[in-house]
Amino acid sequence: MASLSHACVLFVATDGFEQSELFEPRKALLDAGAKVTLASIKTDPIQGMKHDVKGDTITPDTTIDAVDTSGFDALVLPGGVLNPDTLRMQDRAVEIVREFARDGKTIAAICHGPWLLVEADMVRGKRATSWPSVRTDLKNAGADVVDEKVVVDGNLITSRNPDDIPAFNQALASALQELAVEAAE
Repeated sequence: MASLSHACVLFVATDGFEQSELFEPRKALLDAGAKVTLASIKTDPIQGMKHDVKGDTITPDTTIDAVDTSGFDALVLPGGVLNPDTLRMQDRAVEIVREFARDGKTIAAICHGPWLLVEADMVRGKRATSWPSVRTDLKNAGADVVDEKVVVDGNLITSRNPDDIPAFNQALASALQELAVEAAE
């Protein structure tokens, strides 16, 4: 991955996140020099899952209530079933998604993460993918749902599952590289 030292990326997650969908994109971004911030409901450690088995925990950097989206270039929404289902009931988490969408910033969601996109009403008319059980929700929210490793539609990046993380990471890196090129012009 090329240098992303110019990029500031916000991850939003809570208990029940799919471990690989947070840790692997986060590590790839950090290794490329991006500044990465993890926000959650509280700053207590949050529990990752490896499918249906408890995985590792991670301590958030801040709370969603303290997030000022103007300081970020991209938003990453990991999946896991419980994580996005809990977050979509948090008004501030939904508002963060809407703020990124309103500002035309990159939003990347994987697996069950697109539930937050549905809740924020930002998939209407967009091509998107997700974990199979979320696809009906995307369709009902107006998305053109496809079954592909990664789908990029404007500022929206979606993927289906942990197997798609390499393609997801590449699409996110490409979007952040484009941002650097635009800023340099």
